Amino acid sequence: MRLERKVAIITGGASGIGLATVRKFVREGAKVMIADINRDQAQRAADEIASEGFEGAVAAVGADVSVFADVEAAVARTVEVFGKLDVIFNNAGIAGGKPLLDHEPEIDYHPMIRVDQDGVYHGIIAAGRQFRAQGTGGVIISTSSIYGEQAAELSFTYSAAKAAVISFTRSAAYELAEYGIRAVAITPGRVGTPIINQFSEDLKQTFASEQLRNKLTEPEEIANVVAFLASDEANPINGTVVSVDDGYSVFKQRLALPIF
Repeated sequence: MRLERKVAIITGGASGIGLATVRKFVREGAKVMIADINRDQAQRAADEIASEGFEGAVAAVGADVSVFADVEAAVARTVEVFGKLDVIFNNAGIAGGKPLLDHEPEIDYHPMIRVDQDGVYHGIIAAGRQFRAQGTGGVIISTSSIYGEQAAELSFTYSAAKAAVISFTRSAAYELAEYGIRAVAITPGRVGTPIINQFSEDLKQTFASEQLRNKLTEPEEIANVVAFLASDEANPINGTVVSVDDGYSVFKQRLALPIF
């Protein structure tokens, strides 16, 4: 098991990519703290996973990642329960969009920046300080997006926040390397999470058609990559962006081939 004896905290761990990653980490031998703004949902997920044969391997804590004190407390609680911290997966995020000139800043800009951008910043600092104090190094993995690397419809704020995550990752890798800390970002494409699954079948098919397999990526597929990045097998991967977009970024639409 590639994550045996490792301890991780996963933000936004009660649903979607976060929950799939919790399950993957536990199966790979890790102990995991589920940190989520929905404390009750996080506890239900922890109880369910524990009942599946992983008693003592998973716990839950309530945390609003937009509040630094909450993230610090979640890291402290993880160390209290499991004795140390080896990995943080900064995954919590929110989505949404509106035409730029229709924006109300207090609705359409600041809340998303506080969660999707500031939340990652908070996780990097809180976990980084714990890794430094332990003297054991650690791994910081953060969820960016394909939108962090290109313009897209109705995504002015979301794209800005996700681009910041990429910049944070590069800078953190540079600054924290002396402490044995790695930092990596992932850029998912269209993933079948509750955020996307709430839409109509037609819209979901449109999303699927933007990827090379013509299907939505499953959260478990992203979790598999994150587990690898958290493992010692990925030690050379540092300060980089790992695309998990099923080719979204390599084309815009399929065209019928001309007859030669």
